[in-house]
Amino acid sequence: MNDRSSPAPSVTVRNEPVQARAAHRIEALLDAAAAVVVEHGIEHLTTALVAERAGASIGTVYRYFPDRVAVLVALAERNLERMRLAIERVLIVDHPSWPEAMDAIVGAMVETFREVPSFRMLRTGEGLDLGPQHREAVAPLFVDDMVEYLQERWGIETDAEQRQRLELGIGGLDALVTYAFLHDADGDPRYLQMGVQLAQAQIGELFPTERPATAQR
Repeated sequence: MNDRSSPAPSVTVRNEPVQARAAHRIEALLDAAAAVVVEHGIEHLTTALVAERAGASIGTVYRYFPDRVAVLVALAERNLERMRLAIERVLIVDHPSWPEAMDAIVGAMVETFREVPSFRMLRTGEGLDLGPQHREAVAPLFVDDMVEYLQERWGIETDAEQRQRLELGIGGLDALVTYAFLHDADGDPRYLQMGVQLAQAQIGELFPTERPATAQR
């Protein structure tokens, strides 16, 4: 073994604890921010309240977030990632039919609203007035996830028109699930059911209800 290659791993080892501590601090600050949003509302969130809730100095907050908008953006990004992970966990299950898969996707969305602090108020940040910062639409991201799922699990290729129908269905479903949680912490079941019906009407007819034999696993 060449002796000159040995110092390289030691640099990584020295850096890893620092990176881990920074990641832990950021998560703790975002947890604090979520608690502030739940207790006081988005409009009242400040970096000072985040620091107080996290038991950190204001300098620690500013080390990672220059202002309250940056905190909200980071929290919204984390919410989006948690929603995507929840749906991904559903999509790796081998559902026997498309309607069952759709029901499971809605279930994952509902649980995210219920279980992730601040999600009801902040969601993924699309509705935030962030000044010069622009939040991209979320539905196309989920369309990409769904297209991959349909191809890998069902052997279905989607064209541009089907992708547009998927985006409309996902967007409408998201809007109704969001409204279901607007005044009900558990989600108004009437609007949740309406969301399922809309998604199935908009999306379900595009694809077979049973998995094609060639796509069986």
